Amino acid sequence: MQRPSVSLFSNLHGNLFGGLTAAVIALPLALAFGVASGLGAAAGLYGAIILGFFAALFGGTPTQISGPTGPMTVVVAAAVATLGGDIGLVATVVLLAGIFQIVFGFTRIGRFVRFIPYPVISGFMSGIGVIIILLQLNPLLGLPSDAAVLHLLVTLPSLLPQTNFWALLLALAALSIVFFTPARLTKVVPSPLIALVVLTPLSALLQLPVETIGTIPAELPALVLPDFTLEHYTVIISLAFTLAVLGTIDTLLTSIVADSITRTKHNPDRELFGQGLGNALCALVGAVPGAGATMRTVINVKSGGTNRLSGMTHAVVLLLIVLFLAPLASKIPLAVLAGILIKVGVDILDYRFLKVWKESPRSDLMTMLTVFFVTVFVDLITAVGLGIILASLLIVYRITKETQIVLETAGAGSQQPDLGTKNARIIRINGAFFFGSSTFFERQANNLLDTKTVVIDIMNVPFMDITAIFTLKDLIEKLKTDGVKVIIAAPDAFVKKLMRFNHEKRFENVDFAPSLQSAVALI
Repeated sequence: MQRPSVSLFSNLHGNLFGGLTAAVIALPLALAFGVASGLGAAAGLYGAIILGFFAALFGGTPTQISGPTGPMTVVVAAAVATLGGDIGLVATVVLLAGIFQIVFGFTRIGRFVRFIPYPVISGFMSGIGVIIILLQLNPLLGLPSDAAVLHLLVTLPSLLPQTNFWALLLALAALSIVFFTPARLTKVVPSPLIALVVLTPLSALLQLPVETIGTIPAELPALVLPDFTLEHYTVIISLAFTLAVLGTIDTLLTSIVADSITRTKHNPDRELFGQGLGNALCALVGAVPGAGATMRTVINVKSGGTNRLSGMTHAVVLLLIVLFLAPLASKIPLAVLAGILIKVGVDILDYRFLKVWKESPRSDLMTMLTVFFVTVFVDLITAVGLGIILASLLIVYRITKETQIVLETAGAGSQQPDLGTKNARIIRINGAFFFGSSTFFERQANNLLDTKTVVIDIMNVPFMDITAIFTLKDLIEKLKTDGVKVIIAAPDAFVKKLMRFNHEKRFENVDFAPSLQSAVALI
């Protein structure tokens, strides 16, 4: 049920506290995602600030907290690597992605996200989780980052002798903190923040020889002008579309989670407009784009956030941290961020499906595994597209199998008198009559030998597509040429639908009956 409209400043205490808590959660993640993207820690922070503020202000999910997320960061890292680190070209990718999302909102595409099969989402999310984990192996060992999974797996064995053991110890300490901090404590202070607060001063005090985030300017970001070259236009458009689709899926799934907690209903079109606007603005300062973040959104709601003021507060708090605490953040070791991101990757894995994979239908398992491996080793948009196509084909196959098309002599059933002597046959269609079942229908129709009258029974057909209508028209034409009388038993709604396609007048000499019994009576 939709919550009635309330003032932005209602529940002021709850929204301010929810936003503050979400900002504390977002800080280490924004830093980590910024570094992982290849754009730098500051880019991650400003992505959380700009997207977080404008998505909250203009979006359609009042309690949603937006910012850089794992899936979006993976695509941005791929864009940075593919485009040679050219910030102008990367900004163009992000800007176009934001524009695509705005277009998605105006064309109401967002509502179709709910129709993506679960095995596709499962394989996709688990693939993203594995990518994040794999991409942090080098920073975990104190080695240079690598944005390509296959290249990383091939080169990692040869780089192992160069391991920085101080970085490895810090990373293992961060992993221990984020995985084993008691739940009672993480409810008060998030474990990623504990890892930063404990390990960063320790590393600085001991002057450990490890890579750190580096300088974070304690000032507003400079304007970045998007660049566009014909040489890279296919790559730019492909990456932008991938970001837009990924951000749309990521955001609207989080919106559904927020709905389930708050018992409200989000506006997907408005949400995509807010997300698109926020990401487009991120492009203009070279910030990391993002989406609705599930963990941060849930924490916001649990901490008292009830409307868009909480998301705006979260962004303002992060801005204050950048302006006044940037020098401290610059000393954070990359190995500590690697440990935090590995925990993020582990949390993204879809345990819900993994727990029941043995019991799940083979077709669903095959779809999930296909999407998973294509996500990890090819690219994200190919994985989602291939998964949807594969799932759709399997659904068509299932529906086709459940459709029964039976050829029988009229009167052979118990409900009708025996009319076999009149050379009459009945084609019964029980189930969907569409492109998947029309071929079998044609095969049965070819058995109409020595028949004077054919009754086509579509009384038990729930829907009929254009392929089935054309198949039916072709059969009628063939039967008329052979001098066969055609009777169609169909509900009035189907009769009206067929007559709308009567351009060649093929239904003119067809007898229609409102039931099979009345159709047989016309033989």
